[in-house]
Amino acid sequence: QVQLAESGGGTVQAGGSLRLACDASGDVSSRHCMAWFRQPPGKGRERVAVLYTRNSGTVYADSVKGRFIISQDGAEKTLLQMSSLTPDDTAVYYCAASPRLVNCIAPTDFPYWGQGTQVTVSS
Repeated sequence: QVQLAESGGGTVQAGGSLRLACDASGDVSSRHCMAWFRQPPGKGRERVAVLYTRNSGTVYADSVKGRFIISQDGAEKTLLQMSSLTPDDTAVYYCAASPRLVNCIAPTDFPYWGQGTQVTVSS
């Protein structure tokens, strides 16, 4: 079992920055992929960034490339540094974990989820 807890959400003006954190506990072998997803109001959940912990490989959505960085601070904490935020980044952000070693793509690839943290970007 894996438990995930997000923190760091809030309200920021356009052009600002926020750093989200995901604190994980439980089976390390179930956390080979760590990811951030987001769900804007009235829309589906979309993958923002994925970190493959075995080789530190990362994958980003086109909409956040060059602005967001996913990283780990130790084995238990996964971070999402968000810069140059726009109102389109407004969403509930979720941390997710998967035991998969490759192809961590769809929400269904991730059996473990946090409760989410709200990020609101005002114009």
